[in-house]
Amino acid sequence: MNKILVTGGAGYIGSFMVEKLLKDGVDVVVVDSLVRGNSDAIADGARLYTGDVGDRDFLTQVFANEKGIEGIIHFAGYISMKESMDSPGIYFQNNLAAGITLLDVAVAHECKGFLFSSTAGVYGTPSVVPIPEDHPKSPENPYGHSKWMFEQVMSWYTKIYGLPTFALRYFNASGASLDGTNGERHEPESHIIPMICKAIREKTPFTLYGTDYDTPDGTCIRDYIHVYDLAEAHSRALAYLLRSGGHMACNVGTGKGYSNREIIRALEEISASTLSIAESSRRPGDASILVADISRAKELLGFTPKYSDIHTIIETAWKWDVYSHR
Repeated sequence: MNKILVTGGAGYIGSFMVEKLLKDGVDVVVVDSLVRGNSDAIADGARLYTGDVGDRDFLTQVFANEKGIEGIIHFAGYISMKESMDSPGIYFQNNLAAGITLLDVAVAHECKGFLFSSTAGVYGTPSVVPIPEDHPKSPENPYGHSKWMFEQVMSWYTKIYGLPTFALRYFNASGASLDGTNGERHEPESHIIPMICKAIREKTPFTLYGTDYDTPDGTCIRDYIHVYDLAEAHSRALAYLLRSGGHMACNVGTGKGYSNREIIRALEEISASTLSIAESSRRPGDASILVADISRAKELLGFTPKYSDIHTIIETAWKWDVYSHR
């Protein structure tokens, strides 16, 4: 890998990917609108172009300035299930239409690989757990549906143009840098770990949605993967893609789940605090258990998570919350 374009490189996962690539000696170009990203999250050494991935003229100029971009890692998507139900249009525009523009530019400039940040949301409520990649796709909100539609578009670009494409389906991205100086900064925040951190910091009740699920403690179980491990999975997937070509999709998780109550207890322990909990009814569409079958990632990419034990995830997330609100 010589020169890689990272879209959404000022976002949560994108910024960790940029850091990983730079450490591996890759020349990194970042495209980010900064509408939801933070320029100060981008590690020194990457070159930032501020603009929209749906703007063909802007992208064409980036490629004109940056000769020899070998591959693209596409993180520039909207990620909130709730927001997508309130405003579906912006999800299909940003996650699908803008992405197609990026694909067209990638083909025009003969990129050798296109790696896409997808989601376990493409599966919907699973009929099999752990969830394999060939599980039926039944997304239950525009967020998940826009990602699945884009995966399908990618496969056609591989068939028609020969553009190698790879979709990584995340489960629950989580955690922060080991020193606590970079982590999640979503506005509004919808992920459980930073929301619990905020409730502890502000000494306000945390709303726990659903306590009657078919799980040992009655709360949802989810598969959490540390952002460092996500970056490693992307690095391996891009290398595989540039080497092998074709179209592929792969789960990225740990194969192990933790319940909401377990996450709460871990944060209380690490923060040395007691959380006030307001129990509420289930949210529509929340499955009892979402855990990845990661056998393909292990076999295809030689990927095994290293930082995704619950203690490391929670400890780094809490460090980041303290650091960012000091």
